[in-house]
Amino acid sequence: MAQESVSGSCLCGEVQLRMRMPTLACVHCHCTMCQRNHGAAYVTWVAVARENLEITAGAGQLVTYRSSEHGTRSFCGRCGSSLLCDIALHPGQIDVAFACLHGPIDRAPQLHIYFDDRADWVAVGDDLPRLGGKTGLEPIEPT
Repeated sequence: MAQESVSGSCLCGEVQLRMRMPTLACVHCHCTMCQRNHGAAYVTWVAVARENLEITAGAGQLVTYRSSEHGTRSFCGRCGSSLLCDIALHPGQIDVAFACLHGPIDRAPQLHIYFDDRADWVAVGDDLPRLGGKTGLEPIEPT
């Protein structure tokens, strides 16, 4: 059961955060930027209202990279752990990498986005909705 908040950190522990519930969404993103940024087939993000996220230690180690014209990604400058994604299209929220959190949240992953960009070497075996297309959020037909 999720609590009112959950802590999180980068790999080395230099950057620490606290995220308060409720979350806004939890999604698996298969876009190629997430694949390259995390070195993984996809990344699970937890969206939270901006005011519900606090960097509690190591804010000076947090490095921001502009990954596109509408978004930035933040990572630990010491160990390189990717922690946050900030997308201008969603100004009131910020996305936190689920794997950096140290406990449960108030929801399970809800869907796959940018699914048509997925790595062809990974089989996804769940029944969650799969979205894709130009925006990454359009319904796609099952294959």
